[in-house]
Amino acid sequence: MSRFGRVYKIHELLRAAHYPVPMRVFMDELEASRNTVTRDFEFLRDTLSAPLEYCREYNGHRYNPDAPVFELPGFWMTPAELYALLACEQLLENVQPDLIATHLAPLRQKVQQLLGKSGHAAEQVSERIRIHPIQNRTSWNRQFGPLAQATLTERRLELQYLSRSSSGAPQRRIVHPQRMLHYRSNWYLLAFCEKAGELRLFSLDRISSVCITAISCRRLSNSELDAFVLSGFGIFGGQAKDTAHLRFSEHAAKWVAEETWHPNQKGQWQADGYHLKVPYADDRELVMEVLRYGGEVEVLAPEALRKKVVCRIEKMMKIYR
Repeated sequence: MSRFGRVYKIHELLRAAHYPVPMRVFMDELEASRNTVTRDFEFLRDTLSAPLEYCREYNGHRYNPDAPVFELPGFWMTPAELYALLACEQLLENVQPDLIATHLAPLRQKVQQLLGKSGHAAEQVSERIRIHPIQNRTSWNRQFGPLAQATLTERRLELQYLSRSSSGAPQRRIVHPQRMLHYRSNWYLLAFCEKAGELRLFSLDRISSVCITAISCRRLSNSELDAFVLSGFGIFGGQAKDTAHLRFSEHAAKWVAEETWHPNQKGQWQADGYHLKVPYADDRELVMEVLRYGGEVEVLAPEALRKKVVCRIEKMMKIYR
């Protein structure tokens, strides 16, 4: 254990104890020799000005009960916590590249300095923790910032938005932002659309311009938002309209049985394979997910969903015949 870790542990032991802590406890907890613990005591007293004292009556060390409450100065964390913090920074940077790099740079430098003092190499985090986004679409940082700002400050937005179902020019939309969602490597804005008169999801890569107004936005309850986002399978929101009944082969079930497709799913092993029942509001993403498993899955119900999958398979057969 590095000195960083030992000092942190000593501090925690002293804070938690109701009586002076014997030297043997420190040696056992830190897995260190008496001389090492003594040097750590000196560091606490002389460098960090801790009110550490030896109590002869109890033959142990404690913080002077008459002194002000002592806390480790500055930004003090264990190496494991520092690594976790750097890993989080790496995750955030991969989720939205360059957006927060400048803001977190001073924090990253401080963490790296602290890890260097503890004898650890901070570079290991960026070298050994990597994220490989799959099928992520380009969403400009200049759009992400204003959208996040409007969402947090609850300000109405004016957007120029081109949906994928439209072949024309971008349309002006006045929306009331509710949440920013990151789903399958892509960002979406969940907002109440005045034109539609209801909640809509807007893909950030389809927004060409953003204008934050001074008007406060209409705020929907968390229960309404959760009902829209979480009722059915996938990114397509709204109340669940049906439940898909899927049967997976034993091979595919090795993965599927351990996955959460939806919070309200029901899975069960039966003699003919693994049966999964998933509620959904829109079947577009669900059809694609079923096709991804090929011959390892069969749609048992509803019949409309089964027919859509069959139709896709027949189109594929025509291409490859």
